[in-house]
Amino acid sequence: MKLAPKVFTRPRTERDDRWIKDALKDETFAGALLMISAVIAIIVANSSQSSWYFDLLSTKFEIPFLALNLTIAHWVSDGLLAIFFFIAGLELKHELVHGSLSEKSRAIVPVVAALAGMAIPVLIFATLVRGDSQALQGWAIPMATDIAFALAILAIAGRKLPTEIRAFLLTVAVVDDLGAISIIAIFYSEKFNFTYLALTLIVLFFFWLLHRINKAHILIALPLALVAWWAMYKSGVHATVAGVALALLVPNKPRAGADISTAERCEAKVHPISVLLVIPLFAFVAAGVDVRGSGIIQGITSPIGSAIILALVIGKFLGIFGATYLFTRFTRASLNENLRWSDVSAIALLAGIGFTVSLLIVELSYEESQLLADAKVGVLAASVASSLLAVLLLRIQTRKTLT
Repeated sequence: MKLAPKVFTRPRTERDDRWIKDALKDETFAGALLMISAVIAIIVANSSQSSWYFDLLSTKFEIPFLALNLTIAHWVSDGLLAIFFFIAGLELKHELVHGSLSEKSRAIVPVVAALAGMAIPVLIFATLVRGDSQALQGWAIPMATDIAFALAILAIAGRKLPTEIRAFLLTVAVVDDLGAISIIAIFYSEKFNFTYLALTLIVLFFFWLLHRINKAHILIALPLALVAWWAMYKSGVHATVAGVALALLVPNKPRAGADISTAERCEAKVHPISVLLVIPLFAFVAAGVDVRGSGIIQGITSPIGSAIILALVIGKFLGIFGATYLFTRFTRASLNENLRWSDVSAIALLAGIGFTVSLLIVELSYEESQLLADAKVGVLAASVASSLLAVLLLRIQTRKTLT
């Protein structure tokens, strides 16, 4: 009998392994900071200092000559978070050129799993809140996977498990990021201003051209990047998309005589800013929700909160595990020989940790305070539930591996 060809069979290079290890190390630290910042935000939002916290977030900071007058919360979510998306864009391009998305045979199974892991949660959420047009505005909330959070849990609870789990999870998370970014750009942008959109494209072209002719000095590239962000914001497209667009234009192949690429140099310089400043600040700004009294019960049992929890915890699991099983069962594709179905289960649970991008979509979806609070509680509860279930399964697998 002719056997189906294996996928994920090309041996990873030393460069691939080094990149995965570096990403794990950095994202684990980022995940820890994210968790700490989120906990601090929740504590402050439910303390006697809560009025100070919410007043701070609603304080406006204006730059008159740029016609920008945003609250501190919006400066973080629209401005600083573009840096996080810049790093996500660099990681996406690396995966497309050098990593797990560079070869169809290696990428097909986790890509299919990721696509189903986005579609099924959306269907579950939309089904549960059908008839409520306001709630349906947040249909994309359960699509995302928080790569920093998920990798932190995996590194802590599954460090003795095969690295193929990490590669699969990274691929799923990168595809999720691409999907979420596309959804934000298309469905969560305001009315387009085509003049500013054209200006954005012109600035992006010059940014690409400078890299093409090897003249992208930071004193030129950085101002261009800031102008691209400003023009993107004024165009009505969510400004974080500028971060991804800029990242995809940065060369990630070393030039003749160079040891590392421009993308690697950018990541080395910008990644610490994302890890130490952007991610913790966004978590502090976005995770603060007042759950005193019956707030937490109200959030979890509300139509929006419960829909988000079920979509992220159950929907992600069904989408990723189910698609992986069906795709390998009924096509010539197959699972990596070093992966077990229990590993796929762990990946599917970890993917239910939405957090960063899910909270961003919550902010973009709802203005009414109760809906906003219920949705945030739903995302936080789903992330905690997925984390606990994943840790339990990873611990069981680790014990089996060591015995």
